[in-house]
Amino acid sequence: MGDFHNSEADLDRFSFRLGFTAVCVLLAFAILLGRFVWLQVVQHEFYQTRAEDNRIALIPIVPNRGVITDRNGVVLAHNYSAFTLEITPSQAGKLEETIDALGEVIDIQPKDRKRFKRLLDEAKNFESIPIRTRLTDAEVARFAAHRYRFPGVEVKARLFRQYPLGAVASHAIGYIGRITDRDQKWIEDEERQANYKGTDHIGKNGLEQHYEFELHGQTGYEEVEIDAGGHALRSLKRIPPVSGNNLVLTLDTRLQEITEQAFGERKGSLVAIDPKTGGILALVSNPTYDPNLFVDGITPENWRELNEHPSKPMINRAINGAYPPGSTFKPFMALAALEMGKRTASQTISDPGYFNFGNHQFRDDKKGGHGLVDMYRSIVHSCDTYYYMLANDMGIDNIAKFMGSLGLGQRTGIDLGKDDFSESKGVLPSTEWKKQRFKRPEQQKWYAGETISIGIGQGYNAYTPLQLAQATATLANNGVMFRPHLVHHITDTKTGEPRLIEPKPIRDLNLKQQNVDVIRRAMVGVNKEGTGARAFAGVPYEVAGKTGTAQVFSLKGAQYKEGSVKKELRDHALFIAYAPADNPTIALVVLVENGGFGAQSAAPIARMVMDYYLLGKLPKGAAGEDAAAIEEEAE
Repeated sequence: MGDFHNSEADLDRFSFRLGFTAVCVLLAFAILLGRFVWLQVVQHEFYQTRAEDNRIALIPIVPNRGVITDRNGVVLAHNYSAFTLEITPSQAGKLEETIDALGEVIDIQPKDRKRFKRLLDEAKNFESIPIRTRLTDAEVARFAAHRYRFPGVEVKARLFRQYPLGAVASHAIGYIGRITDRDQKWIEDEERQANYKGTDHIGKNGLEQHYEFELHGQTGYEEVEIDAGGHALRSLKRIPPVSGNNLVLTLDTRLQEITEQAFGERKGSLVAIDPKTGGILALVSNPTYDPNLFVDGITPENWRELNEHPSKPMINRAINGAYPPGSTFKPFMALAALEMGKRTASQTISDPGYFNFGNHQFRDDKKGGHGLVDMYRSIVHSCDTYYYMLANDMGIDNIAKFMGSLGLGQRTGIDLGKDDFSESKGVLPSTEWKKQRFKRPEQQKWYAGETISIGIGQGYNAYTPLQLAQATATLANNGVMFRPHLVHHITDTKTGEPRLIEPKPIRDLNLKQQNVDVIRRAMVGVNKEGTGARAFAGVPYEVAGKTGTAQVFSLKGAQYKEGSVKKELRDHALFIAYAPADNPTIALVVLVENGGFGAQSAAPIARMVMDYYLLGKLPKGAAGEDAAAIEEEAE
């Protein structure tokens, strides 16, 4: 009986254990089933997407960068195809050994290795990375003979930027270079990072930078199936890239070349504008540089040479150099006097050759003075005394107000560089400017004697050549001002349709026509009987202009003698002009650093530019003769 009882108890215990185990198994299966339902039903779309992402890789296809041409179709920036030697890391085995072996077949420099390592850190395992660019035909043939030794290494054709005219107009065109952290931040700030996948280069300055997002185009993609090791198996889909838009400029390349030749070895700048539209016809900053040096990464030697050169070729003097305008300021001063009622055209002063103010004597450049001087003679013969008196009568804030309306001391907004700070503001002196410029109270006060030299374009005055060109163009256009710009239209590569950069007036100064006519008549007289007569002798068209000479340092009462002054301390030579005088189609400013007198150094360059633009006349030397011969012909 006891045995039966024990067997029954054992059976109960077994049944309990069996039931408990069954419950556990069922619970486990329920959990697994629930997890299965969660993964396969509820989260199906999420995990399917992740699986596809692991199976499919998107490889960016860099678009063809837009072409830049001048107004006549001359190509200034384009792309060309060249062979590169590229390594796909996932297929190449041990990279260092592979590169060492490649070095026995193809010349691979330390800079190539350094660039490859940097690109490797940024790339995905299945992307090919260039180890050498611009292979010669001989190098391509040599690698082809050894191709079997290098799995994962191949020759590909890539596009490279090229500036076929080299240094011509380089400060206007700019250049491209490799994307830096600063560039990457700009791309992210503009929310363009998706369109720059796979892109190594970006516009660094000039038009290349200002119109970067127009020129870059739309990045394409290729869907590639990959295995667990990251190896590409096959191409699934390809979305082709869209080439960047093309820029057609207002610039005349032949005019630009002639001007650069005319400067020769001299430092300086020229800006020529169409006064009716604001279109830039020529923008010269001399010396210049070759933008091709930057395309694939400039060498330390070339970078050091450009940066340490005493002539500073990397500075765009046209928009970043600020200079005293000298006597080119006088026509604007005279116009301000007429508009404000401070002078009439016929009102005269007696010029003894100096103007006394307090204990200081401001001297005229002509010993003994010019005698009786009215407004016409003050401009034609550049009478300093007339403008000493005028500045004193007008006062600094009245001068600043009028000059500011002409755009002096303000950024023009020209389409160069990334932002407004790519262009210098210059200095338009006023009582408020001085308060902001200096810290100590005694420095902040404006003294009446400081106004005197402002009248002849000296003192604190400092403007860019572009600002002076814009002011001259505004005068030539009877007070209607346009924003200077280099791009005439943008051609859409998808549709082929041009998008015109509409020339819209910035402002109309509402000048009295009789006042404008007085100034324009006097500026014509400058080149007929005044300081510009020699440079424009025998010219078949009528040209209005004004010469200028700006001091680089204070003479402190001494007489200026060019031969006794170091070259870098000699006066700057300036000339402003427009032509034809009755219906201007070109307005310009010429600045020759340390060139001495404007009539001798700057005006002959202006003559060459206008002879070509208006008459189609090529100066002697345009086909390659030296700059000295060019200037001798003009004079």
